[in-house]
Amino acid sequence: MPGTWLLGSGVTTDGDGDGGPGGARAVLLGLRDGGAGATDPLDELERLAETDGVAVVGRLVQPRDRPDPATYLGSGKVAELADLVRDRDAGLVIADGELSPAQVRNLEDRLGARVVDRTALILDIFAQHARSSEGKAQVELAQLAYQLPRLTGHGVELSRVGGGRSAGAAGTGVRGPGEQQLETRRRHLRRRMTALRRQVQETARRRERTRSRRRRNRVPSVALTGYTNAGKSALMNRLAGTDVLVQDALFATLDPTVRRTQAPDGRPYTLSDTVGFVRHLPHQLVDAFRSTLEEVVEADLVLHVVDASAADAMDQVTAVRGVLYEIGARDHPELLALNKVDVAPPGWLSALRTAYPDAVPVSALTGEGVEDLRQAIAERLDG
Repeated sequence: MPGTWLLGSGVTTDGDGDGGPGGARAVLLGLRDGGAGATDPLDELERLAETDGVAVVGRLVQPRDRPDPATYLGSGKVAELADLVRDRDAGLVIADGELSPAQVRNLEDRLGARVVDRTALILDIFAQHARSSEGKAQVELAQLAYQLPRLTGHGVELSRVGGGRSAGAAGTGVRGPGEQQLETRRRHLRRRMTALRRQVQETARRRERTRSRRRRNRVPSVALTGYTNAGKSALMNRLAGTDVLVQDALFATLDPTVRRTQAPDGRPYTLSDTVGFVRHLPHQLVDAFRSTLEEVVEADLVLHVVDASAADAMDQVTAVRGVLYEIGARDHPELLALNKVDVAPPGWLSALRTAYPDAVPVSALTGEGVEDLRQAIAERLDG
């Protein structure tokens, strides 16, 4: 069931994230390879943690080119992290990268705190925001794909190797009760994943039939895409007169919404609002949501919404285009909409307009530039 797989781990909480009763207190950790970006990458990880109801009480970053295979950080930094965890009374550590099962186990042994990685955190957020049966199935599929290679046993009751009396006097090398339980659990997860894939595929077939009808009727399609919280849903409401949920939160939209609207000359087209992306979006989510992302792949035009008020807006554009490449939409016609110009610093907006001269400045909040965007969409669909 989505939303329950990390309950009790310190990630999902029943509190309001203030560190009080029921709230998790977390320390963030990351690596820096020497390249200076526009923003600290742990800023985004902190926003993700807060979205999941976690209070961030500390950070630790180590400059190094690649993770330590055993503990992610170097041994000295692990000791420093342990002191930080103790001093800040943190019960959770979140790594800005994907950890191996061995790294998680070794860090937890050294820190005395629960350790999760960026992928687990994002999956947990998706589980909280899934509303439709399709969204829940896709999230659960991604969760299981993440869990399957990480199944391990702990303690004598899950001994991996049988022997002596526990193996019926068959000697060492015979599968013990722990390995048998792990195999049973793996088979259960694989069966559940197969069932979920069938469910997702059936939904994908229904959506493809809908797209086929639109193509037969010669109704062009425009798919909104972009970094999470760039304002896609708010912009869709402006363009199509819809009332799609708008929240100042990461991953507020998981389920695709398709609405019919029209160009300034009256020609109809469809607008689809899709899930937002982030830096290093977990591949499990890309795979699980591939049928949903087909709305982008099959669109006649990709309307790429950019948060012009973000200091790392150009990095966000690069991240989104990376996901588009991964799902097969790299060569699709693309129109950039520089959203939130009402709050974007003039210097940042000027730099974005120089970098992307064909982009359309717009504010979904005030309506500024919306008519220019409508006209630009119509011109691109004509092309």
